[in-house]
Amino acid sequence: MPAVKKTRFTQLLWKLHPHIYRATGGKLLGKLGANQILLLTTTGRKSGEQRTKALAYLPYNEACVVIGSYAGGPNHPSWWLNLLADPEAQVQRGAEVTAVRAREAEGEERERLWSEMTAIEDGFDTYQAWTKRKIPVVVLDPVQ
Repeated sequence: MPAVKKTRFTQLLWKLHPHIYRATGGKLLGKLGANQILLLTTTGRKSGEQRTKALAYLPYNEACVVIGSYAGGPNHPSWWLNLLADPEAQVQRGAEVTAVRAREAEGEERERLWSEMTAIEDGFDTYQAWTKRKIPVVVLDPVQ
């Protein structure tokens, strides 16, 4: 799937995506191209309200890996800023909801996970080329 610039249409699609996904338990929009999709619910760092985003992910043992690309924009996505303020979140994969704790992958782990994600979705390399910031690779570890 090639990298996509943010447009009004893509922004509308990503706003509707969580509602459709949740209503169908991930049967619709649980996969886009080669990408598996999850719903990540964070707590807004300013509002304190729950915020849900649909994100491509990579299964990683019991955890999930997501990429904070924000389509190559100059700023980090709000979900990542929310996780920096409060790393406790929820992930929905299909109909299953799991409590998770977020952490940023570093060093060799980051490089390996980045390579695995870009093997599935080469658009992440394009997004990195479009921005000066280092795009975060985020591990969502299940909370026992």
